[in-house]
Amino acid sequence: MAAPCNEDPAKLEFSLLVPFPSAREATIALQSLSPDREPRKGGISKELSILGSAMSVKWTADEARILRVSVGSFLDHLALVLETMEEFGPPLTLIHRK
Repeated sequence: MAAPCNEDPAKLEFSLLVPFPSAREATIALQSLSPDREPRKGGISKELSILGSAMSVKWTADEARILRVSVGSFLDHLALVLETMEEFGPPLTLIHRK
């Protein structure tokens, strides 16, 4: 659920934590999703970071509609990244450690 932003109550904030089997896989997902800039020049920002073996995403937006479109687009891209990672299996660095 989108909530008012703590820093600016006029803005909306939405956060998502996506768990992965390893920090390496979370980093691969972050690197795959980071190049996608928001198509709109203003009104929304997105921050991606790694927390252990999870990827954290935080949006801040001026309008609910802009936030909804951005989150929906991100989830579509995330689904594609997850499907690709599943298809190709774990990173080689994880296979060699086992």
